[in-house]
Amino acid sequence: MIGLNKEPRLRFTDEERADPALEKPIRKTEKATARADKAQANIPKKKVRQTVIDPDTGKKTSKLTFEDKKKPPSKLSQGVKEAPVHLVAGKFHKEIRETEQDNVGVESAHKSEEAVETSAYLVREGYRSHKLKPYRKAAQAERQLEKANVNVLYQKSLQENPQFASNPLSRWQQKQAIKKQYAAAKHAGQTAGNTAQAASKTGKAARTVKEKVQQAGAFVMRHKKGFLMAGVLFLITCMLMNTMSSCSMMAQSIGSVLSGTTYPSDDPEMLAVEADYAAREAQLQEEIDNIESSHPGYDEYRYDLGMIGHDPHELAAFLSAVLQGYTRQSAQAELARVFAAQYQLTLTEEVEIRYRTETSTDPETSETTSEEVPYEYYILNVKLTSKPISAVASEILTPEQMEMYQVYRQTMGNKPLLFGGGSPDTSGSEDLSGVQFINGTRPGNPQLVELAKRQVGNVGGYPYWSWYGFDSRVEWCACFVSWCYNQAGKSEPRFAGCEWQGVPWFQSHGQWGARGYNNLAPGDAIFFDWDLDGTADHVGIVIGTDGSRVYTVEGNSGDACKIKSYDLNYQSIKGYGLMNW
Repeated sequence: MIGLNKEPRLRFTDEERADPALEKPIRKTEKATARADKAQANIPKKKVRQTVIDPDTGKKTSKLTFEDKKKPPSKLSQGVKEAPVHLVAGKFHKEIRETEQDNVGVESAHKSEEAVETSAYLVREGYRSHKLKPYRKAAQAERQLEKANVNVLYQKSLQENPQFASNPLSRWQQKQAIKKQYAAAKHAGQTAGNTAQAASKTGKAARTVKEKVQQAGAFVMRHKKGFLMAGVLFLITCMLMNTMSSCSMMAQSIGSVLSGTTYPSDDPEMLAVEADYAAREAQLQEEIDNIESSHPGYDEYRYDLGMIGHDPHELAAFLSAVLQGYTRQSAQAELARVFAAQYQLTLTEEVEIRYRTETSTDPETSETTSEEVPYEYYILNVKLTSKPISAVASEILTPEQMEMYQVYRQTMGNKPLLFGGGSPDTSGSEDLSGVQFINGTRPGNPQLVELAKRQVGNVGGYPYWSWYGFDSRVEWCACFVSWCYNQAGKSEPRFAGCEWQGVPWFQSHGQWGARGYNNLAPGDAIFFDWDLDGTADHVGIVIGTDGSRVYTVEGNSGDACKIKSYDLNYQSIKGYGLMNW
């Protein structure tokens, strides 16, 4: 038999053919199938005479049949037989490698002419190349059919699993799963049957891969300074991604996902660019604040102002999609473009004719009269139109750039804490039903806790960062805690940074408890160190403990206020700020 890998021939139901979404991919698959069948039919046949004996009469008959003709012998074997020994010796291992890499054995037909440069040999090679032509065409047709088969299965799977079409990352994960499932089925000698069966299998595989990738991605997000525990990650990946054939393939797959979803720029450069954009916003705010001094003489100033502020990750995703890796210098032109699209400040002068009553007295009669006198009333309308960077991205990015932007936004570039403190936890708020709290001996502040719990559901952190004094959104977990303390009548502690403000305040006041502290009170602060580098990354407010877990209210937990809980020995708990009420 020939050495070509035949692709499965898919069969489609009438319902599938009538589906508008599948019409085009099915048509492409059927055309590719026809081309592949035609190419297979053009492979030379050899005549085989078979003798058949009738079991009843014992009569012998013969008939002529046709079988696929074997490909001509490999070029390597021919070269070894015909070429001089001293010419073959240096090429032998190279020829083997090249032959193994080509599953149809056709590309190696171009190399041996370098070993034996005789006219006779070239004539033979030309003849052999001619004989291999139908095999080459058949192999090419099968490769094209494979692409068409994978695409139609992908489209079918999207219909049955619409959740995978929600973002580019999900689509990419699903397509990779389909390719792996297809290859595995072909390797096992299976046929695809119909698209409904195949799509069902690939959809299941896609869901499995997505779950495992998300789990691994969550691990990475907790380790923002890179893979400090690369060996641990590799082992976890090998155990989780059991749908792959080997640990090396697992590592390669998860690595491709992570590298394709991670910000490609250096952290210091990204922070510098973020600071530059924040400076532009601060300058805009200052311009608005000084309008009345920079444009004096108006009777009235009317303001219609949109919000000034941005999500740092939206800006980073935008720049990464457009520039890939960027520096502070290379990003300036794009910063200006984004800023101009995000903010439009317009000053419009308006003149109204108004009337005022003027009284005059006749000097001769001393009679007093009043009349309405017109005058010009000057108004300066100050209007700031603003929009989020996500809206800017949808307006000016190309479709390809928009897909990458969406991937970076979903993953936060695998650096969720790059621009400040917070929690990467995207899960929902926990239910406290049935939890029995164990009171310690220290007095707490239940009223403060109830106030904090009423904030659950807030997204974006306004008004907490605004109350603190920031003109735009910052990583706001510490601002939330400080706001709650202020609402409870405490002017201190007041901090916006966990490590450089919050922890030092509690420690310097002798109000610090390390992880494992067993006399917690409602209203205490809890600090977290996600990557275990000794630096506090996040802070929340203690609700209480049931003896084994500590329950919290946290701001900026996935950019929202949530109720969460942790084992009292959870290693990422850095310690507690102990409040005195």
